[in-house]
Amino acid sequence: MLILTTVGLGTLLLNACSTNKKEKDIAKQENSIDTPIVASIKVLKGKLNTNISLPGELLPYQQVDVFAKINSYVKTLLVDVGTEVHTGQLLATLDAPEINSQLIGAQSHIKQQEAIYIASKATYERLLSTSKTSGTVSENDLEQAESKKNSDFANLESVKASYKEIAANLNYLEIRAPFNGVITLRNANLGAYVGPGGKSADPLFVIQDQKRLRLVVSIPELNIGGITNKTEILFSVASLPNKKFNAHVSRLAGAVDEKLRSERVEMDVFNNDKKLIPHMFAEVEIPIVSRDSAFILPKTAVVTSTEKVFVIKIIDNKAVWVEVKKGFQNATSIEVYGALKPEDKVVKIATDEIRDGSIIKE
Repeated sequence: MLILTTVGLGTLLLNACSTNKKEKDIAKQENSIDTPIVASIKVLKGKLNTNISLPGELLPYQQVDVFAKINSYVKTLLVDVGTEVHTGQLLATLDAPEINSQLIGAQSHIKQQEAIYIASKATYERLLSTSKTSGTVSENDLEQAESKKNSDFANLESVKASYKEIAANLNYLEIRAPFNGVITLRNANLGAYVGPGGKSADPLFVIQDQKRLRLVVSIPELNIGGITNKTEILFSVASLPNKKFNAHVSRLAGAVDEKLRSERVEMDVFNNDKKLIPHMFAEVEIPIVSRDSAFILPKTAVVTSTEKVFVIKIIDNKAVWVEVKKGFQNATSIEVYGALKPEDKVVKIATDEIRDGSIIKE
């Protein structure tokens, strides 16, 4: 009987110890849930460098549509699509027979007006010479002769100006290249009727400067603060996926587009080897450097909830939600702006499950 009693007592003691241990474990787990243990980091100021990738388009540095100024017929064509042309090079000649007729008529008017002017001038000079003898010519007759001479001279100058105007149209019968470039479109054919009165509104030629291109990118409003005229960018095109091209920012629009909420930025791209073609799309990598000194934190420290964007500041082992605004970010870090100070402690891996005002342990 003594042996059984001892065994029973031992069993009771073991059960009591096991129960106490379970209760302690449960209490520990509950305490851990109520008071989470977190890792903390100190808030530091700095500047964050990052890259953004945006679509861009390559445009010709210069492009012009060449039209015929006067109604005429295409007489000769000296270039075609793909022809490289130089400034002042003759591209085509036009024929307008009526201009020659107009020139002949203008020349006749000049000769006619010259004869009238010579006669009126001679009459005035004779009267002026005679008037030196007192009483021979009235003052009124002399004034009328002078007025007639001046009027005829003005008419002569007018018909000369008309002749020059008609003669100037002869220059428009020669179509020349305004700058160095490539013919990318030709709509004219021999004998075609062209000019303002023609049926087609298409240009005779389209010329593009392809040795120098404009890479145009629209930078979102959030990122325009880090772009300057010294910014160097890299870009690639689909036809050459393994090749990177570089360029410098040349022009900033200085204004935000009201619809796109972005700023137009242009880079000059020299294309002497002609590997790039106008109107290609490009994938542009733009380095963004923060101008302002911001607080730099790991991305895990910033919580974006349905309520707000915030970090969890640790004050006397309590969680304090501090609302912040996001700035630039890269793969691991992010800029934030808010009611923070250098050396403040925040939760490194934050979540909205850590409620505002709750007790936490580091």
